[in-house]
Formats: sequence, structure tokens, C-alpha cells
Amino acid sequence: MTEGIKFGLGYGEVVGTLESSSKTSGVFSSRLETNIATPAQNNSIGITVMPEDATVWASPLTEEEKNAKGSKNVRDYDDADKSHSSSSSISSPKVTIWNKLRRRVTVRRLPYWARKFVCFSKIILFSINVLPSSAQTIDLNENSMATINHSSMLINHLQDLLFNSNSSDIMLKVYTGNSDEVKVFHTHHLLLILQSDVFEDLLLNHTVTTLILQESAECAALFETLLRYLYCGKITILLNQVVPLHKLASKYHVTALQQGIIEYMSQQLASASPRGHVVSWYHYSLRIGDKNLQERCMRFLAWNMSTVIHSKEWQTISDDLMISLLQRSDLVVENELEIYYGVEEWIKKNQPDILVAETVLKLIRYIMISPQSLFQIQKQSSVMNEHYSSIHNLFFLAFQFHSTSPLVFAKYFNVNCSLFIPRNYLSSSWGSQWVINNPARDDRSTSFQTQLAPSNYDASKKVTWNALFSPRWLPVSLRPSYSYSSYGAVQAFNPEESRPRIIITPATNSVSFAGVTFQKTILVRVKKDGRSYVKHIYDFHQSTEETGDFLLQADFQKHSSEYLIDNSLHLHIIIKPIYQSLIKAIK
Repeated sequence: MTEGIKFGLGYGEVVGTLESSSKTSGVFSSRLETNIATPAQNNSIGITVMPEDATVWASPLTEEEKNAKGSKNVRDYDDADKSHSSSSSISSPKVTIWNKLRRRVTVRRLPYWARKFVCFSKIILFSINVLPSSAQTIDLNENSMATINHSSMLINHLQDLLFNSNSSDIMLKVYTGNSDEVKVFHTHHLLLILQSDVFEDLLLNHTVTTLILQESAECAALFETLLRYLYCGKITILLNQVVPLHKLASKYHVTALQQGIIEYMSQQLASASPRGHVVSWYHYSLRIGDKNLQERCMRFLAWNMSTVIHSKEWQTISDDLMISLLQRSDLVVENELEIYYGVEEWIKKNQPDILVAETVLKLIRYIMISPQSLFQIQKQSSVMNEHYSSIHNLFFLAFQFHSTSPLVFAKYFNVNCSLFIPRNYLSSSWGSQWVINNPARDDRSTSFQTQLAPSNYDASKKVTWNALFSPRWLPVSLRPSYSYSSYGAVQAFNPEESRPRIIITPATNSVSFAGVTFQKTILVRVKKDGRSYVKHIYDFHQSTEETGDFLLQADFQKHSSEYLIDNSLHLHIIIKPIYQSLIKAIK
């Protein structure tokens, strides 16, 4: 007779049945068994029950014990035959450490806590038995105290339990997809339920000895890794394993492993991979609702947009992600024209709906593209020719912007929108790269020029900027003061230490700015796995000479500092004109 059990496991329902079978003994293996019939219902957990009247022998009995107990045993077995049409017989294991106990364990109506105590005792005895004979000992004197730490040894012993099925009490059968292939694991009830409340629910019926689980191919391949974590709390994973392993951790509610994988993903966004992984991780974080990982992936893609556009990941970006990226003003690209050609290639490759394609094209900031390039797009772009009827008004607005000064344009058009906000452009007309060799040594300075505005009307007007970098800058307000005592002048304690500073000021008279204000942006590049990427972006307004939190955590004294590439600090300074201050009423 079977009894149905149904559990919700996060990624779908798992339906189970209770059935009777005998326990399989032998050495633990992650072997592949074929030609085994798949359960009738997918996502099912078959649970094998050991009859209550079954007797488990921990060791062979002596002749005296057999004679003393013979008559009673015959009575017991006769009763069992009458009350059960079929029963599970469990053969005695070969002589091991358990045989040394020389005792008989009967589970007939044994309380749950007692059965778990027996299981836990077996685990402890197994661990003690495999301890090396030369285990460390420390002699303590009366007035001395010491700590003996063998935790790593205990972890090794718990891991060894995975490969010893003699003490196991739960068998897991993991089926792959809809095939009849199955992986078998001999496990221990106590270690399964310690970190997984799902396993605890599945094993509420204390007579269960077998669970049948259904997993996808990618998750089934990593199921042993999940078990290894449950046994010893330590695993090694690769970039292409994090998503299926996180699915397993989420499905079985292994919270610590879930959090560990998410933190690992956050730290490995810049790691090199053949086809890239940040876009797929963003889509996965969206499915699981992890907003923190979602924002980290989005920020990495935005700050390294130029690299992403020319990578294999670009074509895998979803419609929603593309729209979300193009709405941002912190994209780091060579210029706006690079974004347009990237979007054009994405539309050709993915063939989105007309509405999506037009929405994406409208998010291009055509005002930041020169008139010459706009004419080229109109004439040569097949994508623009197809959708020009919905974009032509933006082209017309861009040509008007380039034909007059920002002051005149702002009188008649609303410039308080994203179309007039420059992104982080790397071209020389918007700023300059600054590589500071051995930045911990002393103060450095540099000068560079940028355009007054992206308008073609102001193309000939330039602004000169001076930049100062100091590795140990301390503003006057934070410099140490002195107090006087009978011993003379004493420097007062100042809890705040000096830290890196960068100051950017215009060398040109502000009168020539024609009412335009500027935002100063600093990109900090670092290197990982041979790839350079943007790790930090600092923004501050024209009225502020410096940014107060610039590289607070950087340590330039160490050659191994993550902020140094070949012992140099790589910065890129971008100057962006802001037009919101030019908003005036239409005359």
C-alpha cells in the first residue's frame, strides 16, 4: 500500500510515494545506473520504508546468544509473517567497527530520538576509528591553558563518510531529466537535515530509507558537490557551475550556500570567460529576484559598455536589459556613435518586435553625435531607413541643436531631459587618460583640453583644465593643530589620516563658458585575468574642486594593490557640459 506525499521545493513540486524495499549496502559511489525504470510520475520522490518489525543486526551472534534467544525470535518472526504480506530483510554487514560492538539493535517501535542517537553514534564511532594512532596530544600544566583544534580533521572524517555506505541510513536516487539514468548516493539522515529544511520535511516519516529526486542534467551533474557541502561545508566551484549549483541550493533551502554563491558571483563579474557570463548572471538574478546582484551586474555592464558591445555577450542581451542600459547616463563608451552601431547590430541579429526596435533607437542620444555622422547614418544604415519615420523628429532636433549656441537653443527647447546629458565618453574631445606611475611617491599634475560643448556651433571653442593628484592630501580643516603645555608645543591627535585626493580646476576664465556648467567624472581602471575594466566612477560638480571619497580603500604602498597596473594608477578624466542651467521661458 502506498501513501502519496507532496512537497513544494521552490523550482517546482516534488511528489513522493512510500514504498517498501530493502536497504542497499556497499561502498558509496556516484555511479551511473542505467536500465532502471523511471518513476511513473516526474519530479517524484520514492521513499522506501523499513517495516517496524524488522530487526537490524549490528554483528553476528554467538552460539550461546542464538540458543538463548532462539525461541523468542521464532515467535517474533511468525508474528511478522502473519501481520505483513511482504517484509524487508536486511542482511548483516561484514565485520567492521560496528561488529566490535557485539550487540543487536532492534527497531521495533523504537522512539525516533533513540534511532537518531544510534545513527549519530555510528558517525562518531566511525570518525574515532579512522583517527590516526599518532593523533596530537598536548600536556597541560596547572597554570597553563591551550586550545586543541582538530576541526579540519573532523571535517575530513565527515567527508570520508560520503565514501562509506556501511553507516548510511538514507539512499538518494537522482534521476536526470526524463531519462532512465540515475545517480545513487548513500547518505546520512542527520547530515542531510542539519542545513536543509527541505530534506527535513522529506524525511519527516522516520521509516524512509530511500528518496528519489528529479533534477535537470546540469543540476544532477553537481548534486555530489551539493552533498559535499552538506557534509564538510567546503567546495570548489567554477564560473560555469554557479547557476546550477545555486538552483540546487535554492531548491533544498541551503541558505548559507546560496549566500556564498551570490557573493562569489558579485566578486567574479570581471573574470574572463570564453563567452562571457555577466549578461546571463543578470538574467538569472532577475528570475530569482536578487536585486543586489541584479544591480551589480547592470553597473558592471554599464561601466564597461564599450567592451561589452564588442563581445559575444552583446547578442545575448534581452529586450528589457537593452532598454534599461540605454536609459542610463553612466555608460562608458568611446562616443554615442559606438552605441548606435552596437544597437544596429543587435537589432539585425535578434530581430526584436518593431515596437522594441523603435524604443531602443529612440534612446540613442543623437544630439551627442556630430552632424557629419548623422548624415552618414541617414544614408547608409539599413536599420535607420526601416524605422526612420518614428525617429526623424529626433534627427531634426539634433540638427537644430548643432546649428546654434546652447543659450539660443535653450530659449525655445526643453533641455531638461536625458537627450542633453552626455554619457561617459572616452574620446579625446571629452577628456583625457592619465596614467600615474608609482602613485605613492609624490604629488602629480597634468593639463588637458576639452570642447566647450558637443554642439557643432561651439566646435572651435576649447576649455583648458588642470588636474592635481596627491597620495597623502590633507585639507586645511583636517590638518593637525597644536596645543601648548609646560613641555612646549604638542601636536594634537587627529583621528583622520591623510588619503588620496584629486582636484580638477579650469584654467580658462569662466566668463567664456557662455553659461554652461560642467560635471567632472573620474574613471578608475584596474586589471583582472589580463583584462582592464572600470572599477570605480567618481562624479563631482564644477563648483566642487575635489571628490571627498576618492579611492578611500586604495593602498598604493603595496605593489600587489588591485588598483595598480604595472605599478601605475590608471585614471580617465571626463568633462561633461550640463545644460539644465540654461532653461529659460520661451519668448
